[in-house]
Amino acid sequence: MATVPRLFVTTPLSAGARVAGSGMQAHYLGRVLRRDAGSVVHLFNGRDGEWQAHIAALRRGDIEFAVDGPLRPQAAEPDIWLVFALLKRDAIDVVVQKATELGASVLVPVITERTVAARLNESRVAAIAIEAAEQSGRLTVPTLRAPTRLPVLLSSWPRDRHLFAALERGAARPLRPAGGPAALLVGPEGGFTPAEVEALRGHPLVTPVSLGARILRAETACLAGLALLQAPPTG
Repeated sequence: MATVPRLFVTTPLSAGARVAGSGMQAHYLGRVLRRDAGSVVHLFNGRDGEWQAHIAALRRGDIEFAVDGPLRPQAAEPDIWLVFALLKRDAIDVVVQKATELGASVLVPVITERTVAARLNESRVAAIAIEAAEQSGRLTVPTLRAPTRLPVLLSSWPRDRHLFAALERGAARPLRPAGGPAALLVGPEGGFTPAEVEALRGHPLVTPVSLGARILRAETACLAGLALLQAPPTG
């Protein structure tokens, strides 16, 4: 039995609604999966839960869905942000894809003194996040923020969200599960500069943490940290 495709849309979902899909969705369903009118799909938009629908019309570069009925109601998801130093393209792809699968609600690229990349293809990264959400069964797609410099990020950090900074080269307590709104900060491959470490240690909403005894690659640290923040309590 063929797997039912899950697709992210931006329009409201309700029984009987007609939803216009994108040209990429038309190509994917018609040319790649060889689906046609009447084929079942599952739709979600991050607000209205997940709905069963079917292809009402499919033409070259144009597709329309008819919404049939609800499958899952919208549910609360982890309120965890991932703040990460910009990396090279392949590493960014891995971080965005896996962070989406792990449930990060917001992705915040940051520029540090030792950041190896200065630009981000935001439309490409957003497409990776959408595909990862579709494949993983999430009901939302993480919000992608524009890259910002570390001092700007720290000066405007929200007071209701704690920021755990992974500082592998200094004494810090192990990262534990977060009980409320939280964020994980992972620096570049070369680590933070001494001035950046001082700024992080002096910020009232930042807690330096360790991810373990080993020095991890930046993309590995992002994923390990997200998993630790969401680990169930023990004992």
